[in-house]
Amino acid sequence: MSKQSRSYTKEFRQEAVALALRSPSVSGAAKSLNIPDATLHTWVQKAKQEGNCIVANSEGDTTQVNVAAILKENKELNKRLARLEQEKAILKKAATYFAKELG
Repeated sequence: MSKQSRSYTKEFRQEAVALALRSPSVSGAAKSLNIPDATLHTWVQKAKQEGNCIVANSEGDTTQVNVAAILKENKELNKRLARLEQEKAILKKAATYFAKELG
């Protein structure tokens, strides 16, 4: 008894991952596509690790998102927010100091 190896196109894999992410379960999506559960689970995990993830919105439309770029942008925005909060605290102390001097 030999195993048959099926090959899938890149487009099919991307669509399958998108369907799996929209579906309540990856196993259910695999069953509907008539592919092994483990295969689809592997594709989904690989897509998440590569940083390119296909995300579905509430209308069912899918878009490809680069998670690594979003994480980098989030880190930069957090740094900027921290700096702005420090500047705000300094300005608040300066305003309090000058209010005492003038008052």
